[in-house]
Amino acid sequence: MCAAELGPKYNRVWIPDNEEVWQSAEITKNYKAGDSFLHVQLEDGTELSYPVDPAALPPLRNPDILVGENDLTALSYLHEPAVLHNLKIRFVESKLIYTYSGIILVAINPYKQLPIYGDAIIHAYSGQNMGDMDPHIFAVAEEAYKQMARNNKNQSIIVSGESGAGKTVSARYTMRYFATVSKSSSNAHVEDKVLASNPITEAVGNAKTTRNDNSSRFGKYTEISFDQNYQIIGANMRTYLLEKSRVVFQSENERNYHIFYQLCASAMQPEYEHLKLGSAEEFNYTRMGGSTVIEGVDDRANMVETQKTFALLGLKRDFQMDVFKMLAAILHLGNVEIAAVGDERSSINKHLSIFCELLDLNCDKMARWLCHRKIVTTSETVVKPMTRAQAVNARDALAKKIYSHLFDFIVERINQALQFPGKQHTFIGVLDIYGFETFDVNSFEQFCINYANEKLQQQFNLHVFKLEQEEYMKEDIPWTLIDFYDNQPVIDLIEAKMGILELLDEECLLPHGKDENWLQKLYNNFVNKNALFEKPRMSNTSFIIQHFADKVEYKCEGFLEKNRDTVHEVLIEILKESKFHLCANFFQDSPVSISPFTKTYQITKRPRFDFLLKCFISKTLMSGIFQFRNSLSLLMVTLNATTPHYVRCIKPNDEKLPFEFDSKRVAQQLRACGVLETIRISAQSYPSRWTYIEFFSRYSILMTQQELSMNDKKQICKIVLQRLIQDHNQYQFGRTKIFFRAGQVAYLEKLRSDKLRQACTLLQRRVRGWLQRRRFLAVRRAALTVQQYFRGQQAITARNLKETWAAITIQKYCRGYLVRRLCQLIHVAAVTIQAYTRGFLARKKYRKVQPMKHPVSETGNNSVKKINTMAVFPNTLPFACLVPISPALVFEFQCIFLFPFILSCSLQSRENHGLLERLTNLASAHVNDVDTIQKLESELEKLTAQKKTYEEKGKKYKEDRMHYGHLHTNGSALHSRLSTEDLEHLNEDGELWFAYEGLKKATRLVQFFSVSITPICDLEDKSIDQWVTNFTNISVYFLYYRENCFSPVVCSKMTISLTLNLEVTVLLCLTAEAHVPTVPKEYIGMMEYKKEDEERIIQNLILDLKPRGVVVNMIPGLPAHILFMCVRYADYLNDADMLKSFMNVTIDGIKQVVKEHSEDFEMLSFWLSNTYYFLNCLKQYSGEEEFMKQNTPRQNKNCLKHFDLSEYRQILSDLAIQIYHQFIIVMENNIQHMIVPGMLEYESLQGISGLKPTGFRKRSSSIDDTDTYTMTSILQQLSYFYSTMCQNGLDSELLKQAVKQLFFLIGAVTLNSLFLRKDMCSCRKGMQIRCNISYLEEWLKDKNLQSSNAKETLEPLSQAAWLLQVKKITDDDAKEICEHCTSLSTVQIVKILNSYTPIDDFEKRVTPSFVRKVQAMLNNREDVPQLMLDTKHLFQVTFPFTPSPHALELIQVPSSFKLGFLTRV
Repeated sequence: MCAAELGPKYNRVWIPDNEEVWQSAEITKNYKAGDSFLHVQLEDGTELSYPVDPAALPPLRNPDILVGENDLTALSYLHEPAVLHNLKIRFVESKLIYTYSGIILVAINPYKQLPIYGDAIIHAYSGQNMGDMDPHIFAVAEEAYKQMARNNKNQSIIVSGESGAGKTVSARYTMRYFATVSKSSSNAHVEDKVLASNPITEAVGNAKTTRNDNSSRFGKYTEISFDQNYQIIGANMRTYLLEKSRVVFQSENERNYHIFYQLCASAMQPEYEHLKLGSAEEFNYTRMGGSTVIEGVDDRANMVETQKTFALLGLKRDFQMDVFKMLAAILHLGNVEIAAVGDERSSINKHLSIFCELLDLNCDKMARWLCHRKIVTTSETVVKPMTRAQAVNARDALAKKIYSHLFDFIVERINQALQFPGKQHTFIGVLDIYGFETFDVNSFEQFCINYANEKLQQQFNLHVFKLEQEEYMKEDIPWTLIDFYDNQPVIDLIEAKMGILELLDEECLLPHGKDENWLQKLYNNFVNKNALFEKPRMSNTSFIIQHFADKVEYKCEGFLEKNRDTVHEVLIEILKESKFHLCANFFQDSPVSISPFTKTYQITKRPRFDFLLKCFISKTLMSGIFQFRNSLSLLMVTLNATTPHYVRCIKPNDEKLPFEFDSKRVAQQLRACGVLETIRISAQSYPSRWTYIEFFSRYSILMTQQELSMNDKKQICKIVLQRLIQDHNQYQFGRTKIFFRAGQVAYLEKLRSDKLRQACTLLQRRVRGWLQRRRFLAVRRAALTVQQYFRGQQAITARNLKETWAAITIQKYCRGYLVRRLCQLIHVAAVTIQAYTRGFLARKKYRKVQPMKHPVSETGNNSVKKINTMAVFPNTLPFACLVPISPALVFEFQCIFLFPFILSCSLQSRENHGLLERLTNLASAHVNDVDTIQKLESELEKLTAQKKTYEEKGKKYKEDRMHYGHLHTNGSALHSRLSTEDLEHLNEDGELWFAYEGLKKATRLVQFFSVSITPICDLEDKSIDQWVTNFTNISVYFLYYRENCFSPVVCSKMTISLTLNLEVTVLLCLTAEAHVPTVPKEYIGMMEYKKEDEERIIQNLILDLKPRGVVVNMIPGLPAHILFMCVRYADYLNDADMLKSFMNVTIDGIKQVVKEHSEDFEMLSFWLSNTYYFLNCLKQYSGEEEFMKQNTPRQNKNCLKHFDLSEYRQILSDLAIQIYHQFIIVMENNIQHMIVPGMLEYESLQGISGLKPTGFRKRSSSIDDTDTYTMTSILQQLSYFYSTMCQNGLDSELLKQAVKQLFFLIGAVTLNSLFLRKDMCSCRKGMQIRCNISYLEEWLKDKNLQSSNAKETLEPLSQAAWLLQVKKITDDDAKEICEHCTSLSTVQIVKILNSYTPIDDFEKRVTPSFVRKVQAMLNNREDVPQLMLDTKHLFQVTFPFTPSPHALELIQVPSSFKLGFLTRV
């Protein structure tokens, strides 16, 4: 960094600090090149002159907007203080324990249970890209699983860290993730077995240390095997470097392995009595550390859990008791007291007998050889007694050996239980291994651990270097060699020829080899010859190695003994002779495998030398360091053949306090675990990398209008950068990303902040100017008003008052004159209009009531005097007259003249009024035709003559058949005489049919008027021929009165009119009779079928039916109604077998079609609707009173008569619920992938973009913005669901429940993603979410679904959006948050507050004190401490009873159903 970068005043830097490692300070005076002091002010206000070296200036601090990032590589300035500060902000303030550092996931142990590991969290991360969500151990597991499935390549997850950092828990969560997301379809429960291996290995391999209550004292690599469908089929476990010394020795405040304490806690139970155990305080091997109990841990309950997991793995009770017997024997062996007899002899007390009894050993032999040893030389064998110290060492060595074999045996049996048939396709390995360790006293174990970490660090460095190179090549960036730390020299120092390990093995082979001799060899070979090896100044028993992480001083004491790891051969032989099979099997001879890293030994057949050489080889190959080195080499081969993923666990403090951050301890671990090395490698090249879309979205504010008018965003970014950053070496353009050197993003952020500040200043200036102008104009108006009134007051005089009064008087009279004149004109106009209107109404009324003139008066006939009664008929009749008749015939003539009148009135209805008018006009046209009249008169005379002939023959004319034949013949003649054209005109548009209908209505009126003349007017019971007979009789009467009472002219007119009426009537009747439709058959709402047709019905009506061809112009649930009509037929026949068979095949058919189309939304919707209608039909027609209340009387007649189908109703109800759940699942699957992109990521509001740099892990949405889902996509999908459900006739209540379930899913998925995405927790994103919610509410309103309660399911999301936007500073703000956010739990509110991320420098972070304040106010709230909403939650579905309004007897079967073999009954 140059002085120009550091120099400007107000820049912030990091300076070293003894307590906090690094401390932030602000420059108070410009720094110039060559200055020896930097004037700064600390955050507490302290002024300081900090001495600086021009070659090593203090590192700059990142802008606040970049602090708290998910990925450390997103920081503009990459160095140790920036990394440490970012981790502290996330851990302490935001309560986030996971952070990315390039390819590494940094996990800080919170020492507190967090609600971020539930199944809902697993499902939320499943299928997501690594950069799309907040850092999490599940994100790493998902990335490994996805790469395995995508590339068909094995993966490894390397979890490392020091004791107490949380390695075991992290490894356990990764395995749990794989078991959850890759569940197999078999019933073998392989996933449960894989997870069950963890409690067992933790019981026998974990212990309490001063740093951790559950510290793994061994390394473990678990291979989880997958098949071709990427489902778990088995697992295999490999262990490394078990800490055997812990069995016989524990430091203060530490414990032995958990299994011993679990066994002692259960000693009083009957099944363990034969082990003769007691409390842990009674045994040397468990009380040595002085801490037999762990706070909050129930050893007895854990013992029960251990037994359960043994059983789950198929390890039966006999096996468990054998294991417990071996463990008890070790505890009793530790209680064996060895007494000294002289200086060189020892003896054993009676406590050995219990040990021998449990393992079924020869007690005398064991007692002898624990105190003696056999020395074999080339010439003789010597038995030599041991001192007490030697005997104690022999006892402890035997205990360690037994436990080591037992541990390996348990792991082997676990692997056997996890074995699988078939071939492994791929695997994911989870390595839980100790991190770099350095203590006050470091021994053989720490040396091995740090050696392993050197190998892992080398592999890590090569992998990071490789990824960097691949990234540059993929983006077409010129590749320059990056200098990175290579720890190969340290590895050579340890494992090369004549290195530390080889010298150790060499010393172990010597009969009198000692630690001091070995150390002296190290001094001679490496001091002043290898820069990585040092001799301590104040000690001759230690040596120092410069590891990649730090210098470590090792004590040489015990190195040889621990490396030999030997038990006297005689003791091994005694154990082989044990009658306890498990003990004997442990120590049977096994073939020795020769490592490829050692020489190949060939043993020749020599009597004595053969034995010695065999002992030499076994000592060499069975040494502890050799075994560890061999297994470590195999591990590295495995890791190099897989794609590694790294998890570095960090211990935040040594006191195990929740969310307490010790900067010193964390910095030490960051250096040790390789995180800072990754940062250093990244910082040497181009650490900040932005996609073009991210850059355009973030820095579009710095672009000109001309630049924004271009279509190519990539080209815009290039032009803008070339304008903003003059030094082109500070960035590189890749294919999809822009690469920045350190500090350039901070510079761009500064430019952006300045631009925004200028815009804010401009806005403030304009607003303040507008407010001031508004205030000035208001004051000016007030001043003018005051001036106006003041001046007016002065201008008022007597003369002005008189002139004003005179003017008002003149105006008054003038206005009155004008108003009166206007009133008079209006009055005259109104009177005139009234006069004309009244005249018009009077004339109209007069014309209606005016009587016709007497037609006889024109002739002067004296017969007028004979009139006794005056009958007046309206002008609307076909003929009108004033006729004198006798009272006896009044009624007869009324029938003649009333018929056309009644017919006319009836046909004046809405459906045939026009037709009757046309018929009447046609009749009038015939009257005016003289030729036609004459023909009709002659025909009438013929009819009269024929009538008289019939009268002479007797009363036979009254018989229907004779009259019908007579009139039918004459009607045919009349019909033939009418021209074809006349008939067509008469029957135009089917008028005759409608006339006939009108005639029937007229008969009802006639019946009403002439009830007393039943023979003439009872039309409902008489046929058409009787109608004609009645009119014939009337015509006879008319002829009689015509001859005797009327003048010739009157008679002529009456004859014409009557004849025409009669002819038209007869013609109408005959024609109507020919057109009378057949009376429709009455149905009773059943479908007749044969039992052998059941399969055809199900096939055609259920299995082969396509919803799209059914729903158009058809009643809802038509297939269900047809099925029920078949059920009614079986019930009608009272055939129980037929009914049962039909119901069963129907239900099976519905199940089959639903199963075959389980992913087809339209088919599920269709059959959910029909199942619901079928169920309702069974209820509606069940005959039960509660379901019959809304039925019509006809529907009640259709109820089932013989059978109670309540049992089938229950089956159908269960089936409907099953279909509904599958229906909901399909809808959720179709819309779920749209929710997060549409509701959270897509930004429809202009000017609120919140994209920030994402570092190494890129969001998938930041790679390409094409084909992304938007809010419109969600609304379109909802509309498709809605329209499909409506088309399929789904009941409105069910539709509302489905919509409510969908809205709950949208709200829950969006809110869950918000909880897991810190980058989305901003004020601007809250505005966008609220806008999207309003779109959903508007959709509900458009579809009239407000009553579905779907809006209420979005309330938690709505409150979360409000919480992001509201002010979060004062106590009143905290109170308002507590009162408003009633649908969010305390955990959720705190999570949002902690995750709140400012997008710009103008926003402020939520302070920890405010969060604590809100949390204190919410303490009294009783809610579930659960972070995530359960997206799988289903509301209880209810099927409301809605009776069908459709009458069964009116339902017809469409031909498209292919059910022609069914017959409507």
